[in-house]
Amino acid sequence: MKAPRRGSARLRKLIEEATVDANDEYEQEAGFLNELEEHLRCPFRGLVVGEWVDVQRFDVGEGGRGLLAVCRRHGREYRVHITELEWMGGPPEGAEWIEAYRQWLEGGG
Repeated sequence: MKAPRRGSARLRKLIEEATVDANDEYEQEAGFLNELEEHLRCPFRGLVVGEWVDVQRFDVGEGGRGLLAVCRRHGREYRVHITELEWMGGPPEGAEWIEAYRQWLEGGG
């Protein structure tokens, strides 16, 4: 699966889909969390700072801000911002939702 170009119409459509009924940024992030949980099947392999991890699920950050990937590596659990996830080879199916979230964070929605 080829990742959509940043700023693409497809990403803008995903951003709109995730945030359509949201009244504020907290609800918009909750919309993205719902879409991530629906479209990315966990666990899947990813890279965080060059190390392989198994992404187990997604969660919101402390204070209800930011979306986190809950990852396992060598039996330990780590919580990292989803924008820190990278892929070696092709991204997992549904990873365009992470790209849409990145664009939304940059004000590109």
